[in-house]
Amino acid sequence: MTPEDALAQGWLAPYAAHSAQGQGRRFAEAAHASRSQFQRDRDRIIHSSAFRRLEYKTQVFLNHEGDLFRTRLTHSLEVAQVGRSIARNLRLNEDLVEAIALAHDLGHTPFGHVGQDVLNECMQAHGGFEHNLQSLRVVDTLEEHYGAFDGLNLMFETREGILKHCSLAHARELGPVAQRFIDRTQPTLEAQLTNLADEIAYNSHDIDDGLRSGLITIAQLEEVEFFGRLWRDVQQAFPGLSGRRAIYETLRRLITALADDLIVTSTALIADAAPRDVSEVRASPPLIRFSDTMRTDATELKRFLRANLYRHYQVNRMRVKASRIVRELYDSFMAEPALLPPDYQVNGDDVTKQARKIADYIAGMTDRYAIREHRRLYSLDEL
Repeated sequence: MTPEDALAQGWLAPYAAHSAQGQGRRFAEAAHASRSQFQRDRDRIIHSSAFRRLEYKTQVFLNHEGDLFRTRLTHSLEVAQVGRSIARNLRLNEDLVEAIALAHDLGHTPFGHVGQDVLNECMQAHGGFEHNLQSLRVVDTLEEHYGAFDGLNLMFETREGILKHCSLAHARELGPVAQRFIDRTQPTLEAQLTNLADEIAYNSHDIDDGLRSGLITIAQLEEVEFFGRLWRDVQQAFPGLSGRRAIYETLRRLITALADDLIVTSTALIADAAPRDVSEVRASPPLIRFSDTMRTDATELKRFLRANLYRHYQVNRMRVKASRIVRELYDSFMAEPALLPPDYQVNGDDVTKQARKIADYIAGMTDRYAIREHRRLYSLDEL
């Protein structure tokens, strides 16, 4: 009996994703005696090169701007922690949630969303660029660990959860893993959950990093009704508390409020839909959701962060610099592919294939490696 077989008998809900009943791997492999299929996926992701590079990729602030700001790696760990906690309450498969959470940003470019936006602009004539598609490409093709196949050969359900956005055009190219975007069906509850755990994590930690940086203030946040309510609760519970302790107490309450609302709302939706297995989950509307009231609160918080943190003039300065670095790297490599490492050079005249290789190379860079590559190409001091 595998670990998950034991879990399934006494804990996992029938509508949870049971790896023994999953849709398998692209390349058949024998089952492991002591680990479930989703545990193996989790372990493969953690040991991948792309996962290690997340330590030096921007979340909001560049890696070198401070030791305590979140990176893509710490963000992914926080998503996994939030996701596992909620999954346990809903009797869903924690290992699948963790695997999806740890892999969901593997394809992200350096410099956060600005890197993706610029690379997408550069790639418009060659299919564009989207980090969810790139994350799938990383685990399906780009990681090189096994003699029998490219990529990590993850379970279908893990790959499906990584691919949370996809255009119809790309879905038709990707095949079964993207069929739900064509059929308008849902992924597993674990995938739905991880998507919202991602939102809970970045809403809370971006506030923390924004306050730590000094780009936003408590006075500004108090104007956001959701945060202001929690802040007042902390002041009432701990009169005179200030500084980092007051911030942590408030953010702890924020995460709890979001997670608890998600658990209560989703429990009710699942009970109403009464899915008997994953196939009925797929045929149902989304069953992992915030309440309407909490969705309004979370949206207000996101709007505040967008207006006051993500578009802050100091963040915009970083965006401009990062945009220039990514665009100039892409243009240089397209004009002179010989500047690329041999593995990224394409034999022949297939421009689209060469562009995709360049996108792979740039997307795989950490912030500091991209800065260093740009300096090598453009700085006379590097001659």
